[in-house]
Amino acid sequence: MTVTKLIDTLLLLALPASGKSEVRTYMASLTPQQCREELGLGPTVQLDDYPYVHLMRRIDEELAALSQPTIFFAAQDKPFFDGTNWGTLIQLVNEDYDDLHSGAIADPPSAAAHLLDRLAAAQAKVGAKPVVAELSKEARAGLVERLEKECAAQLAEKHANYPDTLEGKTIVIEFARGGPDGSSMPLPAPYGYAYSLSTLSETILSRSAVLYVWVTPEESRRKNDERARPDEQGSILHHGVPIDVMLGDYGCDDMAYLLEQSGKDDTIVIERDGKRFELKVGRFDNRVDLTSFVRDEPEQWAEDDKAKLHAGLSSACLALAAS
Repeated sequence: MTVTKLIDTLLLLALPASGKSEVRTYMASLTPQQCREELGLGPTVQLDDYPYVHLMRRIDEELAALSQPTIFFAAQDKPFFDGTNWGTLIQLVNEDYDDLHSGAIADPPSAAAHLLDRLAAAQAKVGAKPVVAELSKEARAGLVERLEKECAAQLAEKHANYPDTLEGKTIVIEFARGGPDGSSMPLPAPYGYAYSLSTLSETILSRSAVLYVWVTPEESRRKNDERARPDEQGSILHHGVPIDVMLGDYGCDDMAYLLEQSGKDDTIVIERDGKRFELKVGRFDNRVDLTSFVRDEPEQWAEDDKAKLHAGLSSACLALAAS
């Protein structure tokens, strides 16, 4: 297939541990020519909401250490108190996407205070309970002191991700969404892709296609247990999701439902502020695991494993590029 148009923005969606991050890592290992001719992508620039989930849990850890009530989770192995924070995460991604395009460099006096301000503003935008804005002065000061080094590193990593130019590149945005095990469809807001996709900016929605990594919820839970390393919870490839979260937030997802309801092949329809966005979807079938080898060092990747993964990705992505 001759590629005449590269995918501008690729939404990489799936249940946890399905292979999303491994797909991103593999894409980043390819040459620009391979990306363009075999996947319909430019060299990839990548965004992910997981670092913010990790920082939310770190905020709660430090609040507990300060003998203050936690604000995001009842415990480190439990889901959100307020599910609207799934939208809070998307607002942060919207900001990161805009900053990536503008090249905006933040240089706040305190990186931790800057993060708390961003979280408070994002919560206000989606109507989440304003738990960050309502932190006591004592709790906020304690968080700023304890999290400054970690937040500064996260901010520096964000800036380091900016390429010299986005011309000819593809932005890959990764996140996972779902709903409680056994749920019927449609999933109610703020669960599922229908809600979170509707909180993406119009700019992102107008430029995006979806690559959905297809695994069953049971396989997602198995692979989550397999990849988890307790000492690497901040890692994209090796963090584990607690079982209560896997069952409560990721026991199912609504991608198949959205595809069925759209009335168009390989398309989902997302409505935002009265506007209708039709997003093409490519489905990469990972129900038989094609991605776990990517967690190893690249020099250990077997050629046969790479070929199988590449073929599946190429089929899904080239169809999106041609649409």
